[in-house]
Amino acid sequence: MYLKKIDGPRAVTLPDGTVMTRADLPPPATKRWVASRKAAVVRAVVHGLLTQAQAVDRYQLSDEELQCWIRAMAKHGEHGLKATALRRNEQP
Repeated sequence: MYLKKIDGPRAVTLPDGTVMTRADLPPPATKRWVASRKAAVVRAVVHGLLTQAQAVDRYQLSDEELQCWIRAMAKHGEHGLKATALRRNEQP
């Protein structure tokens, strides 16, 4: 079996004991971002599977957008990444 050379780890163990690999990430061409896909990217960045720069480059996100996802997930969990929740949470 051939393993492609990559920068960074191939898998990380999350605090709940589950293992997240690069195969668990959404495809790079993702255009429709549902909460579960956003959460997978945030977990990958927070736990060191991807760097922020790699995530921004791979998914064509802005730094601002990724930071918004990270803050929303930290504050409200995966539910906070839903589009309706994001709009509701942004209001003063």
